[in-house]
Amino acid sequence: MSRTTSPRRPSRLKQLGFLVPLALLSASALAQGPVNVHGKEKIGTVQQVYDGALFPDVQVNTFRNIDRLFSTRTVNHGTKVYPLPAADKTLGNFKFTSNGKDYDLYDYVSLNRVSGLLVIKNGKVAFENYQLGNSDKTRWMSMSVVKSITATLIGAAIKDGYIKSIDDPVTRYLPQLAGSAYDGVSVRNLLQMASGVKWNETYTDPNSDRRHMLEVQNSQKPGGVLELMAKLPRAAEPGTRWNYSTGETHVAGALVRAAVGKPVAQYLSEKIWSKFGMESDATWWLESPDGLEVGGSGLSATLRDYGRFGLFLMGGGKAGGEQVLPDGWVQEAGSPKMVDGKQVNYGYMLWPIPNAAGTINEGAFEARGIFGQHIYMNPKENVVVVVWSALPKPTGKATVGDNDFFAAVSQAVR
Repeated sequence: MSRTTSPRRPSRLKQLGFLVPLALLSASALAQGPVNVHGKEKIGTVQQVYDGALFPDVQVNTFRNIDRLFSTRTVNHGTKVYPLPAADKTLGNFKFTSNGKDYDLYDYVSLNRVSGLLVIKNGKVAFENYQLGNSDKTRWMSMSVVKSITATLIGAAIKDGYIKSIDDPVTRYLPQLAGSAYDGVSVRNLLQMASGVKWNETYTDPNSDRRHMLEVQNSQKPGGVLELMAKLPRAAEPGTRWNYSTGETHVAGALVRAAVGKPVAQYLSEKIWSKFGMESDATWWLESPDGLEVGGSGLSATLRDYGRFGLFLMGGGKAGGEQVLPDGWVQEAGSPKMVDGKQVNYGYMLWPIPNAAGTINEGAFEARGIFGQHIYMNPKENVVVVVWSALPKPTGKATVGDNDFFAAVSQAVR
């Protein structure tokens, strides 16, 4: 699904506290549609990405060029743009403590290799900054942030009546999984990553299920990932064990596709992207040319449009004056869950901020992805923070604690 490009108004070049170099912009950057303004840069391979085996310059190039790694489908934006005016009071430098050490805003951006940072307070931009060659025209990878988008589309499909109940069996919509470990797994189990299906998520282990899934993606075989998922054994009864699984979110994407009868990217465009007012098209990885969207990674969008998605969720799931999600869905999706009598800090593919009771983070939650991608939402403080990062490894290399930073931002913009 592509669209003809047409002229659009250039957004302001002056970022709060920063000027975007004009050299980063080109004539194609002023056009609508999925034009990649960084499309001629040298990039690495997807295997190098997951191995954490890219030097900084090429890694950054790759993160803003992921539409060149696999086939993609366009998520079309609409004709109206949700406004993000500048706040009367902009965010200045501030200090905070993380892991027993003192930091400030500059430390967080530098040490965590932040390439884009957006802070929205009361619907207005309090801070917007781009680093490492990015600009407001750059589309940056979501990694597992897109899991939260896939789960949100399940909520939309329930609201639309395509999925009758969150407690329906997955096999009602994906009969090809009958007889597999997904027999007896409900939509709710899937959303909570509590299917009981065995899965090893280790990104850097070439023998892990996550890397086997990547190999299937590389083969670009239609239906290949679902075939992989159907062969997995059961490790526990459905609903009795939480286990983080990117494969699970591909099943979730397949569920959306089967239930609504249209491509997942198209459904995202119709229900949220065009209706809420994103200003740019996004792209989404496909498992094969013109095939199924990869439910757990591979969406690429601009910083402000990720911020708008955060506003959509924080507003309870309304877009264009319409209630897109079931009443109470977002609060339920962003809250901890009980799995086999134990609390898990995971909702419906959203991460509640842990140990937040009585703090400024109380009630806050986020979508997040490896290498430091975040959409933080704090309904009580009416704050959305979007972070793009290029950490050197998939996990474990952040220097400054993100949740400490989010709390400090929420305090600083009060």
